[in-house]
Amino acid sequence: MADADENGWYYCLDHHKAEQGKECWVGSRMGPYPDKATAERALEIARARNKQADEDDD
Repeated sequence: MADADENGWYYCLDHHKAEQGKECWVGSRMGPYPDKATAERALEIARARNKQADEDDD
């Protein structure tokens, strides 16, 4: 699993794009994701998960 995390895809909040590997600071990364396309949707995925969590709280 460590290799997958090291070479996985992340969404960088500093650069506003998907990047492969742990190049940026941990607080600026979302992921890992299985592929670039999924990492590019990181903000959309987070919004959907947050919406679902809010609905579950109600």
